[in-house]
Amino acid sequence: MSPSSAEPVSSAPPGGAAPPSRPSIVSPGDTDAAASQGAGPAAPPGRLDRVVAAWPRLDPVLFAVYAGACVLYAAAAFYRAMHEQTGGMWSAPLDDVFIHFDYARATARGYPFEWSEGNGFSSGNTSLTYPFVLALGYLIGFRGLLLMQWAAIVACASTLGFLLVGGRLVEPIGRWAKYLLPPVALSIGALDWSLFSGMENAFHLGVWALATLAALSVAGAAGTPRAPAGAGERAGAPPERLARLGWLAGLAGALLYATRPESVVCVAALSVYAAAAVGRARGARAAIATLLRTSVPGAIACVAQAVANRVFTGEWAASGAIAKLALNNPYMTSQEKWDTYEFLVSYVIARNTNHHFSDALPWGWIVPALALVPLASRRTRGIAALLWVQVAGWLALVSLNGQVRWQNERYTMPAVAWLLVLAAMGLALLVARAAWAAPDGEASRAARPDGARTGLAARLAALPARVLGARRDPAGGAPGGLAARSGLAGRGLWAARVALALALAALFWVHQLPRMRDQIWFFGRASRNIRDQHLVAGKVLAQLDVRRVLVGDAGALLYASDRPGLDLIGLGGYHDLPFARAGVHGLGASLELVERIPADDRPDALAIYPTWWGELPAIFGKRIVGIPVVGNVICGGAEKVIYQADWSPLAHGEPPASMRAGEQVLDELDVADLVSEREHGYAFPRPQAGFVGFSVLPDPRGSGRDRFDAGRVIPGGKSETARLRAPRSGPGRLVVRTAASRPAKIRVTADGRELGHLAIRESDGWTEASIDLPAGLPETFTLALTPVEGEWVDHHVWVLERAARFEARPLAGP
Repeated sequence: MSPSSAEPVSSAPPGGAAPPSRPSIVSPGDTDAAASQGAGPAAPPGRLDRVVAAWPRLDPVLFAVYAGACVLYAAAAFYRAMHEQTGGMWSAPLDDVFIHFDYARATARGYPFEWSEGNGFSSGNTSLTYPFVLALGYLIGFRGLLLMQWAAIVACASTLGFLLVGGRLVEPIGRWAKYLLPPVALSIGALDWSLFSGMENAFHLGVWALATLAALSVAGAAGTPRAPAGAGERAGAPPERLARLGWLAGLAGALLYATRPESVVCVAALSVYAAAAVGRARGARAAIATLLRTSVPGAIACVAQAVANRVFTGEWAASGAIAKLALNNPYMTSQEKWDTYEFLVSYVIARNTNHHFSDALPWGWIVPALALVPLASRRTRGIAALLWVQVAGWLALVSLNGQVRWQNERYTMPAVAWLLVLAAMGLALLVARAAWAAPDGEASRAARPDGARTGLAARLAALPARVLGARRDPAGGAPGGLAARSGLAGRGLWAARVALALALAALFWVHQLPRMRDQIWFFGRASRNIRDQHLVAGKVLAQLDVRRVLVGDAGALLYASDRPGLDLIGLGGYHDLPFARAGVHGLGASLELVERIPADDRPDALAIYPTWWGELPAIFGKRIVGIPVVGNVICGGAEKVIYQADWSPLAHGEPPASMRAGEQVLDELDVADLVSEREHGYAFPRPQAGFVGFSVLPDPRGSGRDRFDAGRVIPGGKSETARLRAPRSGPGRLVVRTAASRPAKIRVTADGRELGHLAIRESDGWTEASIDLPAGLPETFTLALTPVEGEWVDHHVWVLERAARFEARPLAGP
């Protein structure tokens, strides 16, 4: 038998006969070898042979069709539930979906980055890119409620993209393994709820898939770690191509960050992964260059967003971060903020594992248990580590958000999606027979004469080649390894693993199925709630032909009414007035900003939940109509009420009632007005002090009208400070306004020099007290007010001076 035949050549042992030969194994392409063995002419290839030969070409198409069918099946279940509850109308299970629609409509009309046309730039939409995608649908005809249909199309396409790239991550285990991913990834009802809700979750996962594919392309182009091109080794791409791929990955990362800012975790992980692979193959300098190319565009996007926020709103941070993150709460201590963070971290983990993943303990922990399995296999450890870093980093970051507990935990769902990719890997590894072997070529590199062994960085560099298209032997795994050993023990171990995988999958599905049914019903009922209350209220506002509507973090009201709005919580924004930060300080601070809006641009209608806003509707509104909701599962209250607005108590810039003849206002600090406080460098004692309250009391001038003013509660022994202008010539007077339910005594200092005490008397109305300012104060001085007896609420501070007198002079003449 010649060496070219299928039978291996073996030499006889010394002094013995040759070993018995084994039947030769001839592949469909080995006809010449078969003929050389006298097997006769090869038979024509059959249908099955042709399918096997064509499988590498058919597999990607078949998987795409299969994954798409799974997505459509899941989407149909949720949208069918919606239409059953809404009578065939398109709606959404969250009012926040319509906030995206508001931004999208404004973008399509030529007002990008505006929540409400005419309000100016808004940083309230944390996804900068999603409104542009929705705006495309609006422009091509998906208007009104049909924009939700376009959002559904985007969601299905994005989810399919996520599954296609996720399939490549799973595929190194075997071609068949990726077929487990679609049913596993779509098996959690809460994740599907978020994907098809109309929010940006699905689109974000689609962009993540694009960024991941780009980073893997960079890593795959690096070549085999520290090996020349040759048999069993891969030559890397030319430096120019590697640089180009790096910049493309960087742009994809910037797009990912712009889609959800929490994706900074993903951009960092993908950049380090690509740089590590390049560094292993080409050295430290190439690794640093790759790290810069893949991360700098994302960093530029982050800085550009912060600069735009600062220029247009006066804040570096986005209004969503200001309003939702406990870090920005001025009243909480550091320990309280840390305790809140710890609670939210434990909450998001327990809520998903103990509720969304299962209807009973401990079966929800099957998912993370399976997700840990890929870390045990050298074939998948690199990708598994990459995904786990993003899961942990994402949950750690979104737990800073106080709203992470609401909206069906949608903020955590990207991490859930990545966890399910890991779970699909783990399930496939349990079933696979040969997937526990070392990746192709790794064993040979480990056995080189120089004794060099590959570590984690080498595996990270080697794996992308498999993910991006490198294939194993026809059996779907590398030869050798523990799982590939023949014999009864190996087959028994494999059978045990298969049984374990089937048992875990069955247990998970039995305990997830009730949750899936609940989520599908919840999706439909929530969509009906939004239709019955928010969309109906929006139509009522359109019929009333209001000029501007005051709302509290609402989207459907404005979308259905097509009227400008003012978001009292502050996410929508109004030019450069800091409504988001005011909302954190308290309602009084928000009303101080409404006072700054020109009277003819203030909202003439309120559409709010009265239970959210205390005395606001009773003082500033007159009830018109209430829109109830029956069987509420998602709306903020049982009744949304529309009021006619009455802002007559607001009076910005009025002088003190106790101003004397011949005096004029030199400087004015409106306490709790964040704009005025910022202009005066005002500081209140924090934390756990300086809380904002407001009062509406009779005008002390006797006009017969009420006057609004907000202020801060300053406890005894604590000081508040501000920079004020001193009288320009001669003495002046310091006047303060308060609403005092009990007497107090306030020490007054200027640049540390004690000037005297303000005596605050008890009163049922507005009270003003004053103290003389001496001559000789610097042009600006630091005023400190400290209650030494009792506490007080500081509402207003004025510096008064004598009005300049001009001597009468005769007209010039001849």
